[in-house]
Amino acid sequence: MTSTNASTPSAAAPAARPLPLPRRCRQVLSLADFEELARRHLPRPIHAYVSGAVEDNASLAENRRAFADLALVPRMLVGVSRRDASFELFGRRYSAPFGLAPMGISALSAYRGDLVLAQAAQQAAVPAIMSGSSLIRLEEVMAAAPHTWFQAYLPGDQAQIDALLDRVAAAGVQTLVITVDLPVAANRENNVRAGFSTPLRPSLGLAWQGISHPRWLFGTFLKTLLRHGMPHFENNYAHRGAPILSSSVLRDFSDRSHLAWSHLKAIRHRWQGQLVVKGILAAEDAVLAREHGADAIIVSNHGGRQLDGAVAPLRVLPGILRAVPGMPVMLDSGVRRGTDVVKALALGARCVFVGRPFNYAAAVAGRAGVDHAIALLREEVSRDMGMLGATRLDQLGPACVRPVHAWDAF
Repeated sequence: MTSTNASTPSAAAPAARPLPLPRRCRQVLSLADFEELARRHLPRPIHAYVSGAVEDNASLAENRRAFADLALVPRMLVGVSRRDASFELFGRRYSAPFGLAPMGISALSAYRGDLVLAQAAQQAAVPAIMSGSSLIRLEEVMAAAPHTWFQAYLPGDQAQIDALLDRVAAAGVQTLVITVDLPVAANRENNVRAGFSTPLRPSLGLAWQGISHPRWLFGTFLKTLLRHGMPHFENNYAHRGAPILSSSVLRDFSDRSHLAWSHLKAIRHRWQGQLVVKGILAAEDAVLAREHGADAIIVSNHGGRQLDGAVAPLRVLPGILRAVPGMPVMLDSGVRRGTDVVKALALGARCVFVGRPFNYAAAVAGRAGVDHAIALLREEVSRDMGMLGATRLDQLGPACVRPVHAWDAF
């Protein structure tokens, strides 16, 4: 008999068909294929902001190297015709063990980007985190995709933090993500070289980039101006933030160096929903996060966009899991394939989050592009589980992976 209980995997299935994929995206076979399309579609400064990291891109490269340093060990003849890639977290069942990471100013690379990403994730029943440095009001996104998580960049003092928390709660957010790895601004030299700045500074070079990328100019930037006015940073505070051209943007993003664990304790006292801390790389900080009230953590080096040379999250994941047994531990930074997802899960991650590829998908094909990207990654995860000999996510464990260099002994 088929069960209709809401906790079964079928309850997480998409409620509607994905949107038709534009012709230019029909040869997109992997998440990587979206990046080349986005590079041609986006003005160089915007693409550089999304694609780049900091300084020498050492952390960016190390994130991918960490996955490459693990090999998969499949088991055979175990019967994998019925596979279930769903998982449960915070009382909700998701259809696949990955989600959409928070991506700042995504509405500048894709028309209504925050809405597009959140709606696609909700339809596909995967988690999505809305960035605090977003250009669409939190309330609008939550009305369209009520299960979206919200990632906050904490403002300057406790009164402002409390006011922001009240606003987030009033919007219906159930899962709050506090990012802790931005105490000071990163050295994003690639942005400067490509002509991207915060705030945006009009120039002849920037104008030429817009004119020479007409699909983006008319389909994203001018369409946004005509329908919604000049974009503002909408969600850093309880009130509306500065427009993207305003010099006060720098002030709004530069007052986090004072933040300490006491602020997290105060947030836990006030916040009634789920509390996730993002940006943990040290086992000691994972312990402190739990002691100060976090319900879960995301092991992350911000996609290589903060401290260059920071350790790859995948390498420290096992040690962090040992430090906080029983606590849900998630991971982002460097995930690009289904094999990356299953490697992280085999090491103990509850799920992973993916950023840039979904941003590229939204930029080149809007909601249909994100639908397609989610479907591609979900199919890869299911196929990889089958070839590993796993029918459920809890069958992915340390025995499924082995360091590549370990084979040198044979």
